[in-house]
Amino acid sequence: MQEPATPKSNTIEPNLGKDFLAGIVVFLVALPLCLGIALASNAPLISGIISGIIGGLIIGPLSGSHTSVSGPAAALATTVVAQLAILGSFETFLVAVVLAGVMQLLLGVIQAGTLSAFVPTSVIKGLLAAIGVVLILKQIPHMVGHDSDPEGDLAFEQADEQTTLETLIDVFLHPMDWHLGATTIGFVSLILLVLFARWEPLKKSGMPAPLVVVTIGLIMSTVFNTLGDPWMVTGSHLVEVPDAGGITGFAKLLRFPNFSSILNGDVWIAAATIAAVASLATLLNLEAVDRLDPAQRKSPPNRELMAQGAGNIIAGMIGGIPITSGIIRGSVNIQTGATTKRSAIIHGFFLVGMVLFMAGLLNRIPLSCLAAILLYTGFKLVSPEVIKKMWSAGWDQFVPFMVTVSAIVLYKLLEGLGIGMAVALLFILYRQFRRPVRRIVEQHLAGEVLHIELPDQVTFLNQVAIEKVLADIPRDSAAMLDARHTEYIDPDVLALLEDFRDVQAPARNIELTMVGFADEYDDTGEDTIVVDYSARELRGDSTVAQVFDMIWAGHQRFASGKAINREYTPLMTGAGEPTPLVAVLSCVDDGVPAELLFDMPPHDVLDVSVVGAAVSPGVLGSLEYVGVVEGVRLIVVLGHTGSRVFESAVEGEAGGARLGELLADLRETGALEPAALEGLEEGARAKALDAAMRRSVVRMVQRIAADSATLAKLADDGRLGIVGAIHDVETDAVEFLVHEAVGFESGETSMASLM
Repeated sequence: MQEPATPKSNTIEPNLGKDFLAGIVVFLVALPLCLGIALASNAPLISGIISGIIGGLIIGPLSGSHTSVSGPAAALATTVVAQLAILGSFETFLVAVVLAGVMQLLLGVIQAGTLSAFVPTSVIKGLLAAIGVVLILKQIPHMVGHDSDPEGDLAFEQADEQTTLETLIDVFLHPMDWHLGATTIGFVSLILLVLFARWEPLKKSGMPAPLVVVTIGLIMSTVFNTLGDPWMVTGSHLVEVPDAGGITGFAKLLRFPNFSSILNGDVWIAAATIAAVASLATLLNLEAVDRLDPAQRKSPPNRELMAQGAGNIIAGMIGGIPITSGIIRGSVNIQTGATTKRSAIIHGFFLVGMVLFMAGLLNRIPLSCLAAILLYTGFKLVSPEVIKKMWSAGWDQFVPFMVTVSAIVLYKLLEGLGIGMAVALLFILYRQFRRPVRRIVEQHLAGEVLHIELPDQVTFLNQVAIEKVLADIPRDSAAMLDARHTEYIDPDVLALLEDFRDVQAPARNIELTMVGFADEYDDTGEDTIVVDYSARELRGDSTVAQVFDMIWAGHQRFASGKAINREYTPLMTGAGEPTPLVAVLSCVDDGVPAELLFDMPPHDVLDVSVVGAAVSPGVLGSLEYVGVVEGVRLIVVLGHTGSRVFESAVEGEAGGARLGELLADLRETGALEPAALEGLEEGARAKALDAAMRRSVVRMVQRIAADSATLAKLADDGRLGIVGAIHDVETDAVEFLVHEAVGFESGETSMASLM
């Protein structure tokens, strides 16, 4: 299967200038990360730089992502340490990196990247928030000059034998140990980042805040060094790039794989481990960075796996450590305004150029200003709005989110993700067991019908809950099993349904209808839906109150998003005789059909749509016909908010003589003249027009009863009700004007509750 190309953004135009500046900023952030991850991996420092360069210059062009930036993998640091200890030499380890790259290429070819689509959203958002928390916890010490833990180390258990929390507590308990120069640069940098985000003149300046911060940090460090202690920023408080001594010196630092060990079983185990961990980290990081993209562009995961594979093959061949897509680099890239993957490529060029020829300048950059950039990035990733949104999403989203965040922060990245996914899976299974079907009890003239809608995928996980739903169907009742939206039914569940149909339902006198089952699932020959058609012979037994209850309950379902899935095939093919219960006199510019608004079967509703829901002699004759001949029990005069018709009526706009007469009638029934709208603001004008529509609806209800002796007699005899209603087109709520209703006994059912 060919993977679709990355869709082009509709909202972000490629901008080379923005990409260039973003590339510089990502380079400045990536540089200490490359060095720190190499240090945390017990690998040569230059190996981290090599992987960063390959991430930009090789993976950047090959990747289909617009925003992701690859480099040495913090998530693999402990794996690298363990495998180096097992394999005994860095050159043998490089063989495993090459083989891991080949495996990643194959994973991309067999479309393994599509598995990333099954990772729950709560876990992906938890990953982003966790990286934000880790950045905050890890960068605070660096911002005040406490640099014992290398940049890029994301583990809670640090190489200095302290935990991240212990280090943070130690920093706050001993403020006298803060380095004065580094702390000043750090706080000035953080203030500048906030100002660039909040102050309009700086926001519109076009300059990336991180680049300004690094420039000012470099200037402050230079000035502080002239002041001597305690202001001087030196040693571990600065970026420490190995001096390659130009191209020749850099070439001498390269390490090459020892392919004589390729038959060593431990090498293949290491390769498989690296491929699996790197691929998983890449796919999750890619998904997370895509969610940060303002244009919400989707990166092709299989292409990314192949790009990462090619990068790791080259990294292994010249002495680099394993590479993955990175959230930290990607989020900085996005926040700095990158528009295309050119920023990732530019960051790679800067890495190789600056390391080869300007290592001295790089080694004067204070770590505290870079820490401030990462700290601010962390706050953006775990903002209070993110947590509030996850809380609002419900426990089944919030708990896996928080577990993912906590596990990643307190343990390790991949292990934390595994814990978060396990908890999310438990919630998914719980939902499948608890709510595999949707049940609706619909009131009909012949009694209640239990409408059971199956989900799109019915698996063995649903079996226990479906069995309970079937067991709960009362004896001597009617039920419908609806599979019209179901694409797959597990054979075991199908056998359960067949047993219920053939054995249990007859024994319990349950009138069962099964609809929507594919030919291979359904041998009943049954395609009638008892819930959708009310028999004509029952019309004489219905009351006005019963019919009103039906449309009231139907509208509650519609308004809450729980409308019943209806079968329209008999209607479209002409089968079935129309037997309406309700006639709805509606306005032509109300966009929602009455059968949808009241969640009624199409044959139970007769929609009479005219300009302004106005009662003319022709309309009155039509209503007399449906009242006497068709036997409808309820007439609803339905107006709506935001009516263009009423606006035309009040302003005297007309397209013909007859229309002019009709609009004049509406203006009279609405009791609104053009002068009443003069000088009103838009909101007040809309309210005045809506109030006019409401008055007109009441007058139309009164006119039906006053101008038609036939309909008035039906109402007096209790065989017909007439009620007005207003449909709010913004909320889809319907307000019934029950106080002006005709033909209802006081205290009747739902009508009484609305009085």
